[in-house]
Order: sequence, then structure tokens, then C-alpha cells
Amino acid sequence: MNPKSILKETFGFDEFRPLQEEIIDAILNKNDSLVIMPTGGGKSLCFQIPALIFKGLTIVISPLISLMKDQVQQLTQVGVKAVFLNSSLSAEEYADNVELIRNNEVKLLYVAPETLTMPKTLSLLSSVNVDCITVDEAHCISEWGHDFRPEYRTIAEVKQNFSGSVTVAFTATATPRVQEDIIKSLRLEKAKKFVAGFDRKNLFLQIVPKTDPLQQTVDFLKQYRNQSGIIYCFSRKQVDELYVELKYYGFSVLPYHAGLSDADRKLNQEKFINDDIQIIVATIAFGMGINKPNVRFVIHFDLPKNIESYYQEIGRAGRDGLRAHCLLLLGYGDISKINYFINRKEEKEKRIAQMHLDALIAYAESYTCRRIPLLNYFGEKYEHENCGMCDNCEKEEANLQDITIHAQKFLSCIIRTGQFYGTLHIVEILRGSKSKKIIEKRHNELSTYGIGKDLTKEQWLNLSRQFLQIGIINKDYNYGSLKVTEKGNSVLTGDLKVKGRLKPDEISYKVKKDSIPEYDNELFSLLKNKRKTIADNIGVPPYVIFPDRTLIEMASYFPQKANSLTTIHGIGRMKLKRYGKIFLEVIKDYCESKQIKENLPLNNIKRKTKSAPREKISRANEIVGIYQSSKNFDDFVNRTGVKPSTVLRHLTTYLLKGNKIDTEILCKALSVDNEMQRSVFALFKKLGVDFLSPIYNELDEKVPYDDLHILRICFLNNK
Repeated sequence: MNPKSILKETFGFDEFRPLQEEIIDAILNKNDSLVIMPTGGGKSLCFQIPALIFKGLTIVISPLISLMKDQVQQLTQVGVKAVFLNSSLSAEEYADNVELIRNNEVKLLYVAPETLTMPKTLSLLSSVNVDCITVDEAHCISEWGHDFRPEYRTIAEVKQNFSGSVTVAFTATATPRVQEDIIKSLRLEKAKKFVAGFDRKNLFLQIVPKTDPLQQTVDFLKQYRNQSGIIYCFSRKQVDELYVELKYYGFSVLPYHAGLSDADRKLNQEKFINDDIQIIVATIAFGMGINKPNVRFVIHFDLPKNIESYYQEIGRAGRDGLRAHCLLLLGYGDISKINYFINRKEEKEKRIAQMHLDALIAYAESYTCRRIPLLNYFGEKYEHENCGMCDNCEKEEANLQDITIHAQKFLSCIIRTGQFYGTLHIVEILRGSKSKKIIEKRHNELSTYGIGKDLTKEQWLNLSRQFLQIGIINKDYNYGSLKVTEKGNSVLTGDLKVKGRLKPDEISYKVKKDSIPEYDNELFSLLKNKRKTIADNIGVPPYVIFPDRTLIEMASYFPQKANSLTTIHGIGRMKLKRYGKIFLEVIKDYCESKQIKENLPLNNIKRKTKSAPREKISRANEIVGIYQSSKNFDDFVNRTGVKPSTVLRHLTTYLLKGNKIDTEILCKALSVDNEMQRSVFALFKKLGVDFLSPIYNELDEKVPYDDLHILRICFLNNK
């Protein structure tokens, strides 16, 4: 069988996602590879499909028992022979699995690195043909990563025993430095590298100032009744307190942290996975082995320690590809808590942890599209100005304040102290602190001493992070000292203005409505109940039978024949054989009672995995249709019912697809003269069209953003 036929017949998917085919081809050709693929991007198929084609065994090295169990359950449901070896098995079950491996009756074996290096495991594997070694969660091998596990370092030695095998490392969270460390540690010097990108397009990212965290959480959860979600807290104590409060409010919730017994943790996790409860309140001890696809939200009640942790934790939402909401409550008291633990580390670990925390705070305080700093952290440039899926991109362009005077005070203080000190020391001088260190260094005698009393300590710290973001200062991460850059010198001489905010936005709390495709909710509930009954009877999580996306498509298209079911996402040969008749009965009975027919010729529905979301493209086409029949710009905006900047972004999306429009209506709406228009076009040629804020600042804010949007459209239309 070839990869494409296995994809459809075994797993029930019509098309490969980006890079999957190329990765599978490399593995089949025995090319060692490093694969960076976002959570929910389909990395498991990249090694599972080759495993079904190879004659020998594929070993999958995985860090957690729950991860192994989940993968094996899902593979078994689609008819793939897979087993795991770990401490959760009884002696009899362990022996049975060993016998299956020895008799070459298994295609995939899941083990932890500790199990792999055991003499009895190596002896067993020496008796079989091993074609592929897959290292899952490969970032665990790197001390520069957020989840370093020393036992992963033993894999490089063990893989030498299987000279004819291919080694493939997979991870969703690896900075360029961690990627290099993985290649070096696994000795993959000639490996191919596949980077599928870090952008999870279906995740809505929102960061809100932490004012009344319990009430904010309750208000949020009311919008997601009967939906699965995870709430992360910093400490066990916080988990327990929040669990009690949410239970009092009537939410379906359980706690999870290392202070609970193994039995209680396991029970609570299984109840969450099996949809017996909706919400888990947890420390970071929870989630790495969770592959539950219908998690609709992740809340960070407290600030995570670093961007890798944050990215991995929000990655547990929306694995089914449907929209999910990620909320972070940003409290500055949380920074102090994390710093307390950082300061207790050894010097090298302290520097690494501080770099991680600084990067996270810079991300949280960013006023640009959230995806720009988030993806940049992982070495990926985000090419768009507006993602449409974060709180910053939902707002109109920011009206920034002129903070040049504050910047000059800060920079001057850095220079007058010899550029040897960190942020807190500079802020103490500006605020006129009488601390022992300030007096001993005689920094109370500086001209900058006390000139920043008009701002609070938190405001100065917030400003310092903005100064780092815009590049007027640099930070020496070995010693923490601040340095004034060449750009900063231009600020001091008055040649460059600085725009920013004196305090974080007071964001009005709101939850964006879900955008799951329309479907018959009553039928969906019936299908969901049937799925739960089957899952409970055979002892597997409901999503192992079918993910929500499959049920949603059933409730959208009303398939009433077996061949119609095969066009539904996630229904392969084995799933059709096992469950097709059962679910068809539910659909047909419902459709007969409501007199509903199959909705569209399902075999003509083409599912695409292109980077641009389908609903965005169709919305752009809809906007263009309204534009072409409008009398003038005001008429156009009124008929769309959305903000001018939003409709202009849709027109820009349409043009970026290579289309053209008549710009006459737009040109008549411009408020700037021809000379200024020519200046804008010249800057587009010089600076590019990806971001408007550099153009806005370059022209001293003389051209409104709506005009810049229109002029960008005219510029693109004439290219």
C-alpha cells in the first residue's frame, strides 16, 4: 500500500497536511530527520504511516505512560497492531506484548527511554528487525529546553544497536538553539530538517490584566458551558482553592497536581478524558500525555514560567482543528513569584530562566499581533500584520503616546551609571529610592536621581520592556546590565521620537463567539450520546471512537448511506466497519423524523489544508461582492456592518491572492492629498506592505490608518 491509500483507508483523511508527505517520503527512504510541527499538526501520522509500510518494527520513544496508552488505543481502533511496554501493565500483559513483538506481529512499539535501555528490552529488540526509531517530544533531550529529561540523552547510544534503522525526532516546541541541541545529542548530523511552522491558526489568543481573577474566570467559563477546558495555576494551593470556588459556582470540575495521590490523579485525568467532567484545574504536572482533541479553551490563571511552557500548554486546545480560546490573566505579582524561584537556582540555570521569563513578559505586553513575538521566539517570522485571531488584532490600531521624555530619562540614567546596572537599579534611581545600595554607590547624587517619581515602579518596569522591544536598549543576559543602543543615542539627541504606553491597556473583558461551522445541534447531541455509550462499554475515551469534528460533519451533511459516511473526516475502513451502521441508524432515524435529506453531494466536498482558513477567503469574496455593488465608501461600510479597517483588511486579503478590483470608490474616500499619497507609495516600496505602523510613524502620524489601508490596496492593485 502507498501512503495516500493508507491515509484514506486506515485513518479516514482525504488529504495530507503541509509537509506530511515530504516527511513520510524521507522516513521511507531511511533519511534521519528532525521534524518541528505544531501540536495538532498531524505529526503522529508522519511515523505511523511509514510503520505500516516498513516490514520491520517502528519503536516510538515517548516520555509518558498516558501518551503511549492514548496512541495505542487510537491505533487499535483503526486496526493497526501497536503495543507499549511500561509499568502500567500486569506481568501477564507485559509478557503477552513481548511475545507479540518477538513473533513480528506488531508494527509499532511505544516505550519510555528508561524502558528502552533496560537489558531485557535491548535483548528482545536484538531478535527483531527494527526499521525506524521515532523520538517523540524530542525537546526533552535539550538542557536549553523547558522540559529537560536526562534519560533522553541515552537514546543516542542505544540507537547505535540498530544500524539499519532510520531515526526521526519530533517536537512542537523547539527554539533554533534547542533544534541544534537535538541534532547534536541524537547524532543526526546529516539529518533533514522539516519545520512545519509554529502557528496554530485556530487558537484565539487573549491576554487580560489580572484584576479579579476568580470573577474573570467565572465570566469566561459561562461562555463555554458544557465545553472541555484546562485551567493552569502556578501552585497546588491555588489549584485546590480555585477548584473549590468553581465547584461552588456549579461547574463540572476536578483538580490535578502532584500533591494528590497517584490513584486520584489518574482517576481525575480519566474522568476529564472520558468527558465525565468538563474542566480540569491543574498545575503544569497535567497535560503532556493528553491528546484530547475537543479541548475548547485553556486558561492561564497564573503566569507560566516561559514561552515554551505557554506554547505547549495552549497547544492542548483545539487539536481537532476547530477554533479554541486561550486566555492568559497577566498579573505583575506573578512575575515576583517566578523571580523568587529563579533566584534560588544555580547561576547558569538562573540566567537561562531569566531570559525565558523576560521573553514571556515581552510577549504578554506586546501591542502588535500576538503571533509576531510568539513565532519570532521560535525563529519564525510571521508575515502578516493582522492574524484576526488575537485580542490585539481585534482592536483598532493603537493610539500610542509620546513617551520620548520618559525614554530620555531612562537612557540618561543608564549612561550616568556606566551601563553596568540592571532594570530594577535604574528604576530605583529614577524613583529616588533611599536603599542601602543606592546610597553606597552614591547614585543619590546623580542628576537623574528622583526625576521619575511621577511614574510608579510598575510603570517604569513596563516602559523598560517596551524600550527593549523597540531596540533603544539591550540587555546583557550574563550580568543583567542594560546598554544604550545606537538607536537609543538618537533618542537622547532628540533625533528619534518614542511611542508607547505608560501602562497596560485596561482591556474590557469579553469572549469572542465560537466559529465552528453550522450544524444540527440536536443531532450532534444524539451522536455524542451514542459515542459516549460505545466508549464507556469498551473502556476508551469518546474521541478514540470519533472526534467532535467527525460528529459535527455528520450533523452538517446528514449522511444516510455507507458510501456517504466514507466522505466524512476521520472515517476509514475499520471505523466504518465497526461503527458505521450504529451511527447511520441514529442519523437516519433523526432525518426521517425531521424529513431531512442528505445535504450536498458529499463526494464533491473537498477538504483543504492550506494555510489560509477557508472562512477568511470566503468572507473576503463576500466583502468584495458588496464593494462592487456599493455607491460609495460609506455605503460599502454600512452594508458590511463591520469597521472600516476590517473591511479594508478583507480587500487586502483578496488582492494578495492575485485578484484585482476597481479602486475608484476607495480613492474618493481618501483624506490626504496627492503629494502625501506619493510619499506613502514611496515608503511602501522602501519598507514593504506587511506592516503599516512603520509607515505611520515615518510620516509623523500625519496619515490616518484608514488612509494607509486604502493606499496599500491601491499600491497592491497596481503592482
